Amino acid sequence: MTDVVKTIYPEPEKKELTLGFIPLLDCCVLVAAKEKGFFEKYGLDVTLQKEASWANIRDKVSVGALDGAHMLAAMPIATTLGLGFTKKPMLTAFSMNLNGNAITVSNKLYERLLKLDPSIETQPEKTPSVLKQLIDQDKQANKPPLCFAMVYPYSSHNYELRYWMATGDIDPDNDINLRAIPPQYMVENLKEGQIDGFCVGEPWNSRASQLGMGKILIAGYQIWNNSPEKVFAVTRAWAEKFPNTHLCLIMALLEAAQWIDIDDNRQVFADVLATEHYISLDADIIKSSFAGNIHHANGKDKSSLADFHVYHRYLANFPWCSHACWYMTQMIRWGQLKTEIDMKQMAESVYRPDIYRRAADLLGLGYPSFNYKMEGINNSDWTLQNAGNQFNLGADAYFDGRIFDPDNLIGYIEETDISRLAINLNQAKKLN
Repeated sequence: MTDVVKTIYPEPEKKELTLGFIPLLDCCVLVAAKEKGFFEKYGLDVTLQKEASWANIRDKVSVGALDGAHMLAAMPIATTLGLGFTKKPMLTAFSMNLNGNAITVSNKLYERLLKLDPSIETQPEKTPSVLKQLIDQDKQANKPPLCFAMVYPYSSHNYELRYWMATGDIDPDNDINLRAIPPQYMVENLKEGQIDGFCVGEPWNSRASQLGMGKILIAGYQIWNNSPEKVFAVTRAWAEKFPNTHLCLIMALLEAAQWIDIDDNRQVFADVLATEHYISLDADIIKSSFAGNIHHANGKDKSSLADFHVYHRYLANFPWCSHACWYMTQMIRWGQLKTEIDMKQMAESVYRPDIYRRAADLLGLGYPSFNYKMEGINNSDWTLQNAGNQFNLGADAYFDGRIFDPDNLIGYIEETDISRLAINLNQAKKLN
């Protein structure tokens, strides 16, 4: 009789946990871990708690009202740095997904853009420069500036929207009004004419399109292919107090991410996500978004975005320190980060591949031996060979063709048109 070797998992120090989430499609990793029994497998009794805003998530994790949460990828960095109203050291050892955002505008604004240049219907890459023309015309006519929304100042949505606008020479701090609105309220604000456009995660772009209230101009994937989106984060003190519990959480989330990244599983699971306890939205919209169907401004479904949602493949769950560094370059670019810090040191204190590797070892999963990688050099899928492992990764190209080298952070910032930006470059050089 062959002996079966059973893996011994760590015993969690704390078993009853409350984790927060925002009603977005990428909360599906947490929901799958709960509903499919992955948390239970590792001895965890988890309650998932829906929150009204990202600020609520930040504050409740900071004070211990939540053990951990679904967070924006830049949020644990910003909170550790004390940007905003709260300063609390946080960390993430798990990236929840890649991609998932889009930029949507009101029907009225889209018609104005189309009138200026009808070619944007088939060439969305031209839209930022056409939007700049419209903004300049409005200024000359003494019209009030357009109002756009994103979900949180330290979010991929804010940086993606700004990055996209800057390619058309738009200064989002002076040419438009920019507001922060929780994701689930974006469509209502667009309907009421409170905003002219927004950058938000799914399924809210699809919801606006389905209701005939807005036009999707471009997906976040098209701005930066396979960009990091959400993470699972806890405070540093919590992770140090409950290291086994943290490892069990990461293992459960890794298994859930693998499960939800299978198309058939997503389609079945859409009905669970659609319930009031989670996203509270028509399951058909969720299924359509999961399938990569983007109802673009030309009125045609775009089913070609197979990577619109990535939850595990392409090493999606690995917390790359280079991703953390990119976010800090954007914080500098847009005048949010002004204190003198070592960006790489900060990245390595918040993004924790070492913890990820411990969890991956227990699950028998491979991982890269290094923490940084360049972005913007691959226009299609590619293969990473490292330490005897082979990883299939997706494209990582930027909308404007730029390359991000984490070994040249200040050089990357210097390449930006800084004439419009609220930073002192000499000060920024001290941050490298």
